[in-house]
Amino acid sequence: MTIELKQFHDAFFDESFEMLESMEQALLGLGTGVDDMELVNTVFRGAHSIKGGAATLGFEAVASLTHSLESLLDALRSRRIAATPSAADLLLKSVDVLRAMLQDTRTGRATDAQRVADLQFDIELLVARSAEPARTASGETASRALATVAETGAPPSIEARVWRIDFRPTPSLRQRGGDPLRLFAELSRLGELEPTVDTSVVPELHELDPERCYLGWSLRLATNAPREAILQVFDWAEGDCELSIEPVLPLTPASAMITGERADGPAGASGPTAGPDPPVAPGAGTTPGGASIRVSATRIDELINEVGELVITQSMLIQLAAVFAGPAGDRLRAGLAQLERNVRSLQEAVIRMRMVPVSAVLNRLPRMVRELAQKLGKRVQLQMSGTGTELDKSLLEKLGDPLVHLVRNAIDHGLETPEARRAVGKPAVGTVRIDATQHGSEVVIEVRDDGAGIDTARVLAKARRVGLVAATATPSDAELLGLIFAPGFSTAETATEVSGRGVGLDVVRNNVESIGGRVEVSSVQGRGTCIAIHLPLTLAIVDAQMIEVATETYVVPVSAIVESVRVRPGLLERLVGHGEVMHFRGEYLPVLDLAERLGLRGARTTGVGRDLVMVVEAEGHRAGLRVDGLLGQQQVVVKSLQQNFRCVDGISGATILGDGSIALILDVGYFTRRTPVRTAA
Repeated sequence: MTIELKQFHDAFFDESFEMLESMEQALLGLGTGVDDMELVNTVFRGAHSIKGGAATLGFEAVASLTHSLESLLDALRSRRIAATPSAADLLLKSVDVLRAMLQDTRTGRATDAQRVADLQFDIELLVARSAEPARTASGETASRALATVAETGAPPSIEARVWRIDFRPTPSLRQRGGDPLRLFAELSRLGELEPTVDTSVVPELHELDPERCYLGWSLRLATNAPREAILQVFDWAEGDCELSIEPVLPLTPASAMITGERADGPAGASGPTAGPDPPVAPGAGTTPGGASIRVSATRIDELINEVGELVITQSMLIQLAAVFAGPAGDRLRAGLAQLERNVRSLQEAVIRMRMVPVSAVLNRLPRMVRELAQKLGKRVQLQMSGTGTELDKSLLEKLGDPLVHLVRNAIDHGLETPEARRAVGKPAVGTVRIDATQHGSEVVIEVRDDGAGIDTARVLAKARRVGLVAATATPSDAELLGLIFAPGFSTAETATEVSGRGVGLDVVRNNVESIGGRVEVSSVQGRGTCIAIHLPLTLAIVDAQMIEVATETYVVPVSAIVESVRVRPGLLERLVGHGEVMHFRGEYLPVLDLAERLGLRGARTTGVGRDLVMVVEAEGHRAGLRVDGLLGQQQVVVKSLQQNFRCVDGISGATILGDGSIALILDVGYFTRRTPVRTAA
């Protein structure tokens, strides 16, 4: 029987890219003064898993590089090589090269062989300079340990431990790509290995299936490596074997210092005597989690669309049920109410499938901060909180570039050099902090720094030079801060590789607004700047208020509505040059006639009073919208107008109503941006 390995390729690549992300995050903690070997172990486990999968699937170049990478990581674990920033840089470079190799392999492109060879040479040279004496000592130590046990049965006073490993693979191990000989080769790298084969369950020749595994092994391994290193060798066989690992020799005090395990005290000392460790299954020690399967994002999107169609059908049935009277009609409406509850539960469950933690985007930032700080000669610490906050995957995908721009801006423009910070009494190390929190139906991501802040006087001078502000105008600080998002605006005197062309913040605002979000900025000169991104939890299905404008029906997201009020005498006033304003809770808000703004003034039915004003809020601004009536609330499925038609000012999308008609969804931010008047009463 021939095993078709191509069916495993996609799963291998997906898992490998995830492991590379974890490896990169762990490597960023090395060389920072934190002596945490668990970081090295995390990287080792990732490299080992990638190597095992690559070797099984025939990706020899990937397997060869990860094998060299394992040697370097093993030297770090045994402390033959110090976890310095230069070692971390070499490992980070290895992650980059591995990622590129996997991408090339997946797409069938040719890999830059010279780049791989140069990296592999650097790794092996570093290992060779430090590993030869240790390797010789380790081999001699292991041999002496085995000889001592065989001849005397007594533990020798050397830095080693002998382990008894019982390995019983399932018959299907080879069919799943497992190879016992490869596992034994890995164990031999840890020390001196003596295998004993068990043939007790091998069938008669005529019953033997060459594709199945019938053998078992009892192994004796003398090594100064810890138990975790032995377990990692069997990671690839997890679920396909029975495994027990027990120590034969107790640790001597010297070996305790190498492995990090506690040794027995001197003779006569009080204290418990450690017994043999219990059998351990492959993968033990990891955090248990629920079972999961990989599902294509496209399939989840299809499911979201189907749920959306179900919501539309439900709205149609509710509207049709209104004409039925009597007991039968009551039962019908009760059943539809239950259907509505079930559909909402289904909708929430499906949307949760699309929710992913913002850490998926934030995890790429520490590497960028590290490299940018080195390039600019600044000392920066990145702090993050709320990384488990979840957001719709489609929104999160568009959040990456804005966050990169904001963090780069904070480091380049916001944070001062160490010398400048000391001169004003600040710590030499600047801080960039990212906080993600959920507030009601939106997620807020704040990027703040403790740098110099935004010089509004400098912003005003540049704005006047480029014609954004009239020479006689005196804009407020809030209006000046808003100018930093104008296309092409930058206070930098010269453009650099990092910034200065006035593109970054414009991209931030456009990307965020394209997914229904908004950006707010605040700054205190000398103390720092905070830029907050407000995003809806999801754009697929929203609670909406149906409104009547002239003879048409429009939709307004409930989350944007503050209050709806009837017009009474004295409520509205006319402000010269700005049209109508409304006295609302201690301030004056601009009021727009939606029929006029939407080109429906001539379609308004004679006699309509236009005495209803809906107060809405978006992007930090409020405004009053004159409407002709409120038609009730319901859930609506958002359909992209830009994908199916074209972009229309003031319209963010469309939906299908219960009667089958199409209603346009208002872009509230479009109207509030064009009504900046807001003064205290």
